[in-house]
Amino acid sequence: MSKTAPLTITGGKLLRPDGTLEAGTLRCADGRIVALGADVTPQDGDTVHDAGGLIVAPGLVDLGAYAVDKPAFHFGGITRAALMPDQTPPLDVPSRVRYVALSGKPDFWVHPLAAATRGLEGSALAELGLMRDAGARGIATGRRWIADSGTMLRVMQYAAMLDLVVFVHAQDSNLMGSAVATAGEMATRLGLPAAPAEAEALAISRDLLLAEMTGARLHLRKVTTARGLDLVRAAKDKGIKVTAGVSPAYFMLSDLALAEYRSFMHLSPPLRSEADRKAVIAAIADGTIDAIASGHDPRGSEDKRLPFADSAPGMAGAETLLPLTMNLVRDEVITLGRAFELLAGNPARVLGVEAGRLEPGAEADIAIIDRDRPWIVDSDQMAASAGNTPFDKQPVQGRVAALFKGGARVGQKKTATT
Repeated sequence: MSKTAPLTITGGKLLRPDGTLEAGTLRCADGRIVALGADVTPQDGDTVHDAGGLIVAPGLVDLGAYAVDKPAFHFGGITRAALMPDQTPPLDVPSRVRYVALSGKPDFWVHPLAAATRGLEGSALAELGLMRDAGARGIATGRRWIADSGTMLRVMQYAAMLDLVVFVHAQDSNLMGSAVATAGEMATRLGLPAAPAEAEALAISRDLLLAEMTGARLHLRKVTTARGLDLVRAAKDKGIKVTAGVSPAYFMLSDLALAEYRSFMHLSPPLRSEADRKAVIAAIADGTIDAIASGHDPRGSEDKRLPFADSAPGMAGAETLLPLTMNLVRDEVITLGRAFELLAGNPARVLGVEAGRLEPGAEADIAIIDRDRPWIVDSDQMAASAGNTPFDKQPVQGRVAALFKGGARVGQKKTATT
């Protein structure tokens, strides 16, 4: 196998771990960043890429996708992703975890999350220790919430012993039932099956108590309500090992977007009230939310071209993750450095991988970002295997101009060698 030549990126604005931008050069060798700064220069034999004054940032780390959809990830600047166990068949045995962990290499790294229970059915525990040894970076309940508190207690006890984070879908299933919307005026007007927003807070409350009892690390994948976010704040103040995530739909859209019954708006959790949407933005600004993830879940016409209540939840989110988060930067809700902490640095820390930051020794996963480049989201032209986006035909800003995985360019032709 041929060895990739060292890479030197010149002429860019380096996004440092402290969030500052610094004009300089970055050099990589053997898949790692070896030097960066104003005094770094290319060496003989290096592959040189001129960033042309654009931002040189860490590749995005997506904290919870449902499909290995490399073209979409590459388009969105994502170099690695945690894969949810909701596969066919589920990731509930070591052999499947091991296969998935190798499936994207070398140009994309997949970090499988082990199913907490066999078949994701919420009863018998899966082989958690063996799946960790096979490459699992965490344990997940999948699209479901484990209703049996005794089972969830055992999951967290094992997770604490194995030092694996538990990814939870925080929606009380007994309250949710077959709901596709959040209870309120909009759901009533549209006649959609609905559940109270408190289904989230109830689930979070129980899982926080279990995390406190066991000392397990808990990651709440999507916290989308004001009450849920208040619980997370209180838990962090108390010292409970909890992190919280969200996806862009919940700070960009409210349940008002359901008005036309478009099934691309059918998400899980369902879209919330305008007050909850504003609470999510405030939680991103104050640090309550630790990560913004795509929730990438491409669904074809067989799942989406159905009556709203009969359609499958989910959206293709990998390609819009960066530009929608950049909206928060342009609106001065967060800084650019905070945006990449949410998109790369914190997700990498949750997974325990040496990525998500530009510093010597980190893996050379690098995105060249044109923060101001305008483009229009088009569901018919997306790189994803299905274009089920609620942001169809929406103008956005922010695009990846070049992407490198382990110091090798992906998704585009190679650059010249000096």
